[in-house]
Amino acid sequence: MGKNEAEKVIRPPVQQITSGTIFKPSKAYLQKMQFQNILAFVFIVLLVFLSFIAVAYMAASDPENPSAAQIIQDYMVTVNLWSLIANLLWFIPALVLTPMYFNSIEYSVKAQSGDTMPEIYSKEGIITITRRHVPFRCITNISSKAGPFDRLFKIGSVHVETAGYSGSNQKGPETVLNGIVFYEEVRDFILRELRKYREPYTTTTEVNQPTPEPTSNNSDEVLVTLREIRDLLKTK
Repeated sequence: MGKNEAEKVIRPPVQQITSGTIFKPSKAYLQKMQFQNILAFVFIVLLVFLSFIAVAYMAASDPENPSAAQIIQDYMVTVNLWSLIANLLWFIPALVLTPMYFNSIEYSVKAQSGDTMPEIYSKEGIITITRRHVPFRCITNISSKAGPFDRLFKIGSVHVETAGYSGSNQKGPETVLNGIVFYEEVRDFILRELRKYREPYTTTTEVNQPTPEPTSNNSDEVLVTLREIRDLLKTK
């Protein structure tokens, strides 16, 4: 009983991601991106601070220079101030633009219905808006991933690969559905719709090899005849 209740709790509201319905990533994805911005800011500040300490000790190795403690005392405030100002130049815009970028993200999975071809749709961007339509017929592989930060915020992503991106020269997935709480269930939902469209589902690209045109066995005879006609015309 307890197990069944637990399974009901973790199952996603599948009705909300049915065919053609637009859905957005979880707000935890926004929190993750802001957390990464703060982490990058702190990392750069610490890196500059430690680099300054190292340079101070290297400079103090020269007897003509002041001691490392004196160098740190004289320049610490100046170095930290300029480091802070330089970091704020990217940190503040990042904090402002990240929510705008998050609000621009949209996903949709359109199943086959009548003349409508099934596809995975995604939209993102602030200044340059990117819309991707990935037809089911081009999909070669679907996978779900959850990195350390994803697991920290209890989200994951669904990666959709196509024929143009698979193989040894793969540069990455065609599209990624980021910041989804029930990412494994969304992956399974896409797989079910894909199986309905293409049975059995395969993760390899089916390429129709072109059939070579038949060549005439009498091509040599035709060529000889044309040459005879040419010679006959020259004699006239």
